[in-house]
Amino acid sequence: MSDLKAYDPVVPTEAETRIAEESGRILAGHARGELRVQLDDGQTLVLPQSVARLLSHILTEMAEGNAVTMIPIHAEMTTQEAADFLNVSRPHLIGLLERGEIDFHKVGTHRRVRFHDVKAYKGRLHADRSQALDELARASQDLGMGY
Repeated sequence: MSDLKAYDPVVPTEAETRIAEESGRILAGHARGELRVQLDDGQTLVLPQSVARLLSHILTEMAEGNAVTMIPIHAEMTTQEAADFLNVSRPHLIGLLERGEIDFHKVGTHRRVRFHDVKAYKGRLHADRSQALDELARASQDLGMGY
């Protein structure tokens, strides 16, 4: 069973979207310093600044009505989960794995990939695409194509 099942996306309701928008605005004004959260039972939590940044990102996404999930960097994914994350077909992902573009290991007969490795591949792909677009733009300018 995959580690990700415990990290299924949370899809905000309309009410949660409104609350997230308001909370995000309030949090944005306090993002620089220590964040203290007062609980209903009177206890106060002191949250690290990194947690405040994550919470701000979560609230921003929820305020826009987007589903949110958190995946530990060490989590293992099934090939279908990895394909979904990359927005590619499972057969395409299998090809990437077999060509060695993304590391994987087997659990019995099933391939497993670490989220860290899938995320690193996605980052490389994005960087390659950005570089190719920059080169196309330069070539278009050199040829006087008006871009």
